[in-house]
Amino acid sequence: MARSTRLIRLTAATTILATGLLSAACGSSGDSGSSGGSGEDRPRVGLVQINQQAIFFNEMNAGAQQAAKEANVDLTIFNANDDAAKQNEAIDNFVQQQFDAVIVVAIDVEGIKPAVKIAKDAGLKVVAVDAIVDSPAVDTQVGVDNAAAAQQAGDFVNKWAQAQGVSAPKIGVVGALNSFIQNIRKDDFNKTVEGAGAKIVQTVDGQNKQETAMTAAENLLTSRSDMNIVYATGEPALLGTVAAVKSQNAADRVKVFGWDLTKEAINGIDEGFVAGVVQQDPKTEGYEAVKEAKALVGGAQAKKKIDVPVTIVTKDNVDPYRATFK
Repeated sequence: MARSTRLIRLTAATTILATGLLSAACGSSGDSGSSGGSGEDRPRVGLVQINQQAIFFNEMNAGAQQAAKEANVDLTIFNANDDAAKQNEAIDNFVQQQFDAVIVVAIDVEGIKPAVKIAKDAGLKVVAVDAIVDSPAVDTQVGVDNAAAAQQAGDFVNKWAQAQGVSAPKIGVVGALNSFIQNIRKDDFNKTVEGAGAKIVQTVDGQNKQETAMTAAENLLTSRSDMNIVYATGEPALLGTVAAVKSQNAADRVKVFGWDLTKEAINGIDEGFVAGVVQQDPKTEGYEAVKEAKALVGGAQAKKKIDVPVTIVTKDNVDPYRATFK
């Protein structure tokens, strides 16, 4: 797109904005570094991240940086520190700085839509990763089909229960009710296991925070002595659940299933009370997102959806993951 057209669209977009914009340099990892080419030749891509505390997001950043280096992309990563408003401000700022594309890992999939539309109207290509942003302004969605993966997790639990001779398992769920994605993981898992005869006895809200999830899981374990399975819908929920099982000495009476490996989850697998973990591939998600952004800026037709498959990690296939989480 011609720079003059971009400027016209940019002026129209920025007229809409009534608030000040947060500098993308604040909380940003800066240029990813890449070989060859001048700044004018390299597409400028902004990645709006959720946080840089979780291993999941750091792995995604690593994949994005690898792709940027290989594809000669000028990549800036913005860390929103779990603040949805800062994500919106960062997108607006990338628009003002005339970036070529923006990649967003949305905290609030509805609240991000106005900023994403402004970016699209200003001529930026838009790629959403992980969280599904249902907007015509999004060119391509990259990530896991969370509904299908939750059903896969449910099928795995059903087969495990059958193999153990448990005809009607009682399942507690440690969720994050403020997370659009984790609610999908909860709902589709529940439908799958309930369809096979399981009973969801209680759901507690870990709010996507490890300490809160631990307290919620401890309360769940205390109140439901009849429960024999706990399902955790994300990394903080699983970390909190693993810690709660240990603190409550409940490893002999419940098996834990959940999402996203950590060192603690692998220790739980080794100790026998974590039976299966849905492991995503965030590095590939970040890598594919940057590759797609580069292609879109170059005029390629949008792929619309890039699915990245999951693996259910058990004691039988955990070894290749140990180096990442040691």
